[in-house]
Amino acid sequence: MAGHSKWANIQHRKGRQDAKRGQIFTRLIKEITVAAKQGGGDPGMNPRLRLAIDKAKAESMPKDNIENAIKRGTGQLEGVDYIETRYEGYGIGGAAVMVDCLTDNKTRTVADVRHAFSKYGGNMGTDGCVSFQFRHCGYLVFAPGTDEDALMEAALEAGAEDVLTAEDGSIEVITPPYEFIGIKEALEAAGFKAELGEVTMKPQAETDLSGEDALKMQKLLDALESLDDVQDVYTTAVLND
Repeated sequence: MAGHSKWANIQHRKGRQDAKRGQIFTRLIKEITVAAKQGGGDPGMNPRLRLAIDKAKAESMPKDNIENAIKRGTGQLEGVDYIETRYEGYGIGGAAVMVDCLTDNKTRTVADVRHAFSKYGGNMGTDGCVSFQFRHCGYLVFAPGTDEDALMEAALEAGAEDVLTAEDGSIEVITPPYEFIGIKEALEAAGFKAELGEVTMKPQAETDLSGEDALKMQKLLDALESLDDVQDVYTTAVLND
């Protein structure tokens, strides 16, 4: 990704996430339910559940919604049995795309995902065709002007894996996925508040797209993200103005 555009791209992405808040509660409830089903209802013993609850609280989800989702996952309340699926493929310019879903009907979901890929200029691939291009990790981004040396010292002391500075001065802190919350909290205690923070599948390399290609890629990503069964969409594409 071109250094001068990195911060602008992050802010653009953050804005798009805020615009999709209507879907967020549904997806978080699914994630909490599945996390509780797989690892139990105690967030202290279930890192995936703790992450999901932390995200739900950050979105101001009511406590009752969180507790009921946990109970559905642990079987204390009746609920839908969700299956985790991942689909992989290619977008504009060969950019890798990975789509994580939670569904009660895999036949419907794979048809919807394949349709979105084909309608908007992408190609759905086979399992594993692009997943090697991503790294599962925690990811915190700090604004240009942040004290780099002080942040690096605090991040490494807290257990971060890497600290990267872009040409535009923004700083990325990479963490192990299930230590993300603890490191984020340690950095906040040290006076560093991230502009963007999440556990994600981070591209190992990026595919720059601009102009018409960027617009086409955005349409593909929007189509995938709008599907009810889709939880997350990851891509190596970087969309420049």
